[in-house]
Amino acid sequence: MILDSLNSAQQEAVSAPLGHQLILAGAGSGKTRVLTHRIAWLVQREQISPLQIMAVTFTNKAANEMRTRIEHLLRVPAKTMWIGTFHGLSHRFLRAHWQEANLPQTFQILDSDDQLRMVRRVIHSLNLDEDRYPPKEARWFINAQKEEGRDPHQVIPHDMASQTYLNVYQAYQAACQRAGVIDFTDLLFKTCKLLQSNANLRQHYQERFRCILVDEFQDTNTIQYMWLKLFAGEANAVMIVGDDDQSIYGWRGARIENIHRFSNDFPGAKTIRLEQNYRSTGTILKAANALIAKNTGRLGKNLWTDDKDGEPITVYSGFNETDEAFFIVNRIRELRQTDYRLRDIAILYRSNAQSRVLEEALMQFGIPYRVYGGLRYFDRAEIKDALAYLRMLANPSDDSAFERIINTPTRGIGDRTVTAIREHAREANATLWQALLQLSGKQFFAARAHQSLEAFVNLIQSMSDKTQTMTLDKQVEYVLRASGLIEHYRKEKGEKGLTRLENLEELINAAHQFIQEGTPDDMPPLAAFLAYAALESSDEQANEHDDCVQLMTLHSAKGLEFPVVFLAGCEEELFPHYLCMHDPKALEEERRLCYVGMTRAEKKLFMTYAELRRMHGKEAYHKPSRFLHELPPELITEVRFRTKVSPRPMPIANSYKPEAEGKFRIGQEVQHRIFGDGTVLSLEGDGEDMKVKVRFAKVGTKTLIGSYLNPK
Repeated sequence: MILDSLNSAQQEAVSAPLGHQLILAGAGSGKTRVLTHRIAWLVQREQISPLQIMAVTFTNKAANEMRTRIEHLLRVPAKTMWIGTFHGLSHRFLRAHWQEANLPQTFQILDSDDQLRMVRRVIHSLNLDEDRYPPKEARWFINAQKEEGRDPHQVIPHDMASQTYLNVYQAYQAACQRAGVIDFTDLLFKTCKLLQSNANLRQHYQERFRCILVDEFQDTNTIQYMWLKLFAGEANAVMIVGDDDQSIYGWRGARIENIHRFSNDFPGAKTIRLEQNYRSTGTILKAANALIAKNTGRLGKNLWTDDKDGEPITVYSGFNETDEAFFIVNRIRELRQTDYRLRDIAILYRSNAQSRVLEEALMQFGIPYRVYGGLRYFDRAEIKDALAYLRMLANPSDDSAFERIINTPTRGIGDRTVTAIREHAREANATLWQALLQLSGKQFFAARAHQSLEAFVNLIQSMSDKTQTMTLDKQVEYVLRASGLIEHYRKEKGEKGLTRLENLEELINAAHQFIQEGTPDDMPPLAAFLAYAALESSDEQANEHDDCVQLMTLHSAKGLEFPVVFLAGCEEELFPHYLCMHDPKALEEERRLCYVGMTRAEKKLFMTYAELRRMHGKEAYHKPSRFLHELPPELITEVRFRTKVSPRPMPIANSYKPEAEGKFRIGQEVQHRIFGDGTVLSLEGDGEDMKVKVRFAKVGTKTLIGSYLNPK
């Protein structure tokens, strides 16, 4: 029954004898199905207890999907199993072993903003020039060391700058220890350090987890690979599922080398290739295979499908980015008249900056759209304010939370007062909360500041006392009102203020619906809820009921699929990116990114480029992307919109510099004596009677006789 719905390669992977496995799973080849069915096979056929299985994913969404599928297959709850992200499972581990990890039981997790704020405070405490040693660079240095598994004493500085950043790293770790907080990278870093140093604990977990499965293995970094080896030990069976052709996150630390070295580090690993694709047409797969074959050192696979070849790939050459955008929008309008819904369509691009022109074109024609990967709920300012108050109740030593709320809402506590608290905290080796209590007792501040600080202390202590016996949702509701946040955002006029209030109300709902999973049962609900908020995945899906076009970067598109895909901006220096042009390794990652983009498409794939594009403040001509040259010509159809003013069509393989025939061209900046400055959208006719459609900044779009316009 477990194998009935699987193809032969999937059956081989699912039913393989206990041992190490490397599953090379191509795009759309059903890897999630293989992972979940493998777990079911281990439980039902190999008699492995669910408690002895660990499954690791890269997003909470993937973990939840895996858990749901396993429950359906096994007909038993999967909550007892260790299924989650690297960070989520590490959090579960550290909550259970907080004492061994030298952490307070109520430790909190810093998000990216809180971490940056703490780094900035450390830089100031060391009397360093923030312009010379930017906090963001210091944060990058700290995270990079942790991702390589290096404590401060293991870092070897190479120059004065790295020595200074090392000093910041040391001071930052000490500040986190005092405040009882850890950052995201610490979740894995501290887990690995504890397993390395505690032989008994390491042996316990290696004996417990007989089978470990890891998804998206090509995206693992150094610390994640170390994490896996520490949990796996010598005797346990490890299955990794990945695709070296979809390794596109090298810029954030992912090591494609991990999937290449797996067979050496886990002897006897059996390699199984999942090459049958259930997503795309034969034409799209043939083109993607031809493209990725240009990369060297691949583990090798060739995607195929039982479905028909389908339509050729459409390649469109636009005069400029505006023309490119309007081609895309007009094709979307045509598709909308057939069987396609807007939610079936995605526009992918290499750089976020490309979305502006596309959004303007969609808005002009009234086509609903959504920019995928927008600010997630728990990252919104008002929610972070609320969570900071809650974090102070759970752990008053949380310096990042303290700094965020001490004057939010405004209560007359200025920067000079906060600076004095920081300085005393540094001198006394204390947290900011402890420093405030010490200074308040000494009547250190002027009367007005002292009164404001005393009110703040009373507020926090009062909220802590009154929420002790409340349920989680009542705690949240009380804090939102007592802190003044509700009233503060109620004063913000317009839709923005209303939206903030709705978001705060939704936080109460979230607390009410919160189910404590993956944390010790004796952990306070508030602490568990705060950990959940910190670990919540940053990827946010569109509401399934919203019928709108999806806009996103190619990196954001990984793991998704759409019936229709537009891949915009296929030009040299944009895609591949100009920073990667002369680095063979980076160029291969760009090609993998193109491969990922192409294989998101199920039925129709459009690849577009502009001959003229404004980049970095200047208009410049660009060659079509080399990736277009690498597609077999018989698989593509070139489209070029022609008008009297258009340059002659050009083949993809050649560079081209258009010369406008006539007074105006699409995308040109023009001026009208009444309407002001505008951009040419389309042209009709010729000579003095030419009709020119122009989008004006002040009055919108108008169609005028060309003689009334002046080129800029």
